[in-house]
Amino acid sequence: MAGLDSKTPHPTSIVVHRQSRVLEIEFDQGSAFRLPFELLRVYSPSAEVRGHGPGQEVLQIGKRGVDIVALEPVGNYAVQPRFSDGHATGLYSWDYLYWLGVNQETLWNDYLKRLEAAGASRE
Repeated sequence: MAGLDSKTPHPTSIVVHRQSRVLEIEFDQGSAFRLPFELLRVYSPSAEVRGHGPGQEVLQIGKRGVDIVALEPVGNYAVQPRFSDGHATGLYSWDYLYWLGVNQETLWNDYLKRLEAAGASRE
């Protein structure tokens, strides 16, 4: 199961910054990331966003102002955010959050390119 690999860094701190719409997460091996709520929402690991297989991903539009209204722990391996747009089905395992942090710039640029290609907006 995702997030349970012994090599996966574990968070030592998770802070929801509502005003700046950033999830700040620090890991036990020293890495720290500031993940925008919008990035977390558009890369939700839920089937609603990712689909059930390659090519079934659903481009998320209009998520610029999305907030996290609640963040619940899931066992010792994940958190489940509830977003202001009602989305609440993604489980963000430690390894997925770490992956998002490491790949944040590439993922963000890819998201912007996909929006542009679709003629869609972050608004």
